[in-house]
Order: sequence, then structure tokens, then C-alpha cells
Amino acid sequence: MQLVSLRMMTENVDRLVQFYEAVTGQVATRYTVDFAELRWSAVALAIGHPRTMAHMGAELVRPAANQSVIVEFLVDDVDQVFERVRQVAEVVQEPITQPWGNRSLLCRDPDGTLLNFFTPVTAEARQRQQPAEG
Repeated sequence: MQLVSLRMMTENVDRLVQFYEAVTGQVATRYTVDFAELRWSAVALAIGHPRTMAHMGAELVRPAANQSVIVEFLVDDVDQVFERVRQVAEVVQEPITQPWGNRSLLCRDPDGTLLNFFTPVTAEARQRQQPAEG
């Protein structure tokens, strides 16, 4: 099994796409006015309007209601990312080195989803980021 996509539902696709393009440096592919993707080698961040799910039931998704998921981005230099992120995001925690060896930055996207940008700074933390075998 392989995780290939995370989809965020929003009432304002343009705003969320522009935000994620700004903080990640990736360019989104817009498939329709209601759906876009930012893609990395193994995973995509999809952004869609609830209309894309309407055929499955009107109450299936609730945009801007996440209170439990943190979207995490592994970055080369979290302090450098902070300079870009603080221009467009609500910063929750400026870069700090965590006890488990990651230097991390927490912020919120325009819909309130918590994001963690992090850089492993200890040998043990870097080792945890190595792909699992098998």
C-alpha cells in the first residue's frame, strides 16, 4: 500500500492553491475551477471544492473544519522556509529545535489547517527520515 494523495476541501480553491504555491514553491496543476493538485515525486496535495464531492452526499465533507490533522513538509532548511512562510501565513510557532531532533515551524493555512515545516538536525532525526526497506 502507498499513500499517494492528501485532499483538502475548501470553499475558496483559488485562495488555498495560491497559498500552497507560495509556501511550497510548487506550481499547481488546475484540472478544473474546482480541483487542483500540487505534486511531489511520491505524493500529491489535492485541493478541491465541496462541489466535487456532491454526488456522494452533501454532508460528506466540511471545509475549514480540521482540528486533528497536521500536514507536515520535510524541508532542507526550515529557517529559510520561515522567511517565505511568515509573509503569507499565520505563524503559530517560529522555528524551534524539538527534543526529538527536528527543527520545526508551525503555521496555519487560510482554512486553519495546521502545517509543520521541519528539518531533521540530529543524526537520529535524519535517520528516521530514511525510506523504509521493503
